[in-house]
Amino acid sequence: MANIRNFCIIAHIDHGKSTLADRFLEVTNTVDKRDMKHDQLLDTMELEQERGITIKLQPVRMNYRAQDGKDYILNLIDTPGHVDFAYEVSRSLSACEGAILVIDATQGIQAQTMANVFMAMEHDLNLIPVLNKIDLPSSDIERCSHEIENTLGIPKEEIICVSAKDGTNIKKVLDAVVNRIPSPFLHGVSKDIDNTTKALIFDSNYDTYKGVVAYIRVVSGSIKKGDTVFMLGTKKKIEVLEVGYFKPKYQAASILKSGEVGYIVTGLKSVREARVGDTVWASSKIKDIDLAKPLPGYKKVLPMVYAGIFCIEGNDFPLLRDALEKLSLNDSALVFFPEQSPALGFGFRCGFLGLLHLEIIQERLEREYNLNLIVTAPSVSYIIYFNGKDADKIRKNTGLEPDLDMKVVISNPADFPDKTYIKEIHEPWVKLELVTPKKYVGAIMKMVDERRGVYKNMSYLDENRVFMHFEIPLSSIVIDFYDILKSISSGYASMNYEIMGYIKGDLIKLDILVAGEKIDALSTITHKEGAYHFGAKIVKKLKNIIPRTQFAIPLQAAIGGKIIARETIAAFRKDVTAKLYGGDRTRKDKLLKKQKEGKKRMKQMGNVNIPQEAFLSILKRD
Repeated sequence: MANIRNFCIIAHIDHGKSTLADRFLEVTNTVDKRDMKHDQLLDTMELEQERGITIKLQPVRMNYRAQDGKDYILNLIDTPGHVDFAYEVSRSLSACEGAILVIDATQGIQAQTMANVFMAMEHDLNLIPVLNKIDLPSSDIERCSHEIENTLGIPKEEIICVSAKDGTNIKKVLDAVVNRIPSPFLHGVSKDIDNTTKALIFDSNYDTYKGVVAYIRVVSGSIKKGDTVFMLGTKKKIEVLEVGYFKPKYQAASILKSGEVGYIVTGLKSVREARVGDTVWASSKIKDIDLAKPLPGYKKVLPMVYAGIFCIEGNDFPLLRDALEKLSLNDSALVFFPEQSPALGFGFRCGFLGLLHLEIIQERLEREYNLNLIVTAPSVSYIIYFNGKDADKIRKNTGLEPDLDMKVVISNPADFPDKTYIKEIHEPWVKLELVTPKKYVGAIMKMVDERRGVYKNMSYLDENRVFMHFEIPLSSIVIDFYDILKSISSGYASMNYEIMGYIKGDLIKLDILVAGEKIDALSTITHKEGAYHFGAKIVKKLKNIIPRTQFAIPLQAAIGGKIIARETIAAFRKDVTAKLYGGDRTRKDKLLKKQKEGKKRMKQMGNVNIPQEAFLSILKRD
């Protein structure tokens, strides 16, 4: 264990984590240069390579001979930088003793940098600060070093300046990992119990040939092929079919010892049976599994954004179900359940970690499974407290199942009950952190205030850059907040948010009616104050998107039975009198009256085609 180092790389998005990991693989000869067909070798998904972002954490084991002449085993976990995948970062930190903090020398400290630093401090990890991209002409090493020293309290002498692209000072970073990060230590194991094996599952993956592969960090004892172990969370008994390391592909080994990071092939058919944060346990002395204490893991990931996914072709519904089931095997954060809409037919209500997560899942469904999809406007989950104590009456009248506290959690606006049954509604709020140049502070504060945000405090990173704290409803930032923030700050501002809990709000359901028919997929839950402006904006957008027909189409925004905004899509008019020549006026009137009656019949029977853009229009800013 003395020669093992477990560490991860943390940074704001696009600061060069994956490129730095590539250089580590080259320097340690883990991967031959000729095998590196593309940059970001640890970003194995096609979408990751295309977008240049990391979506899934990826472990790798490297052998390195340090300056002291000793051989070390380095277990690296590459992590995502986007705020939507912060849960991946927390999983990595739980399996490590140290972290490399990468900061872009051209941009300095960003919002996600601060969030990751605080997360690492909570896990009591040793930090190695690395200034990347020093080869760029716009890099400012002096300013960034000063910023790190003032904001994070890390002395300038500890900062290592590198260029991950050129490979400058990469060996210095690896030597710092050996010298500054401690070797693994035993924790979470009772001292009076011997021969106890415990390992933390920090990720799990479904392999077509191997079944569920659990990524583990062995805390005590050892695991080898053929061992019988238990999952303490689910009490599932399994026989280990294979153990091994990441090189970065699977490489089978004879045994995984205490302090090592590797994988075990479980033979399970669903990743939900090998839950992230669960403890793999085995003991020769304790026979009662209920007496075993699990390792301190982390909470189950709860989706914060929900959207409906429907097929344009109704016959594709079984294909969509199979595709979601396959995707959820490798993505434990994706949840879905069936949903039926009068306008869109059968589909699924899906839970995501954020808008980027939603976008990635939608793109994978369309690419990998050739599906044409309609995705409804995203919404967040709300807690509704009911009046009275008669659960049966509420169940009968609303179709909802209240718990013992007479409350229910809903994520679909279509499930919103009649206001006569509602005592109060609670919505999720977040702690919002922004880093921006000081000249944009006024515009940002105005934008946050318009979205019901509450200013908390502000501090200066240096003479030009400001770190701002707000509290704001999640629904206010989930759709177009990031786009507008980038727009008003000329692309310089960065943001990070963290869920703080549910707070009571004055919320109502806003319905959209197209040709008198309520479209559930366009319904939203919004604050009472901004309901009129929001409703007027949506019907105005829909007027420009829904194609004209032979009859007029009224578009209405309604709260309950009250219409608060209306637009009308005018009908096409055919000149039925063009063929007439001369004669009495009554001939024209007769034809026009006949056309009017035909349009009236068509209005009663005609269908309105609502294109995909109509549902996406709610997501797009003006």
